[in-house]
Amino acid sequence: MAKTANLYARIEPEVKEQAESILAALGIPVSNAINMFYKQIILQRGIPFEMKLPQARVVDMGKLTAQELDQELEKGYQDVLAGRTRPANRVFDEIRKDYGI
Repeated sequence: MAKTANLYARIEPEVKEQAESILAALGIPVSNAINMFYKQIILQRGIPFEMKLPQARVVDMGKLTAQELDQELEKGYQDVLAGRTRPANRVFDEIRKDYGI
């Protein structure tokens, strides 16, 4: 058996559970996935995926003024009128399909 080293990391329980569920569905032990990630860091000489801020601004509803809240609600209403929405059950079905849940 090859030499191994222990790795201790703190991670959000929900993130851990979701990731482990996906890895289990793929048949990949967590330790193998972490080893693959580390090997990709070495090969890429950095984080093996693009890291950047999202294009769209995420709205923190709790920090909006009454006027800003009205504007955001109006945007949502206009999306509904223009047909730029999808039923929630369809969105959740797509998420489950994409993540094998």
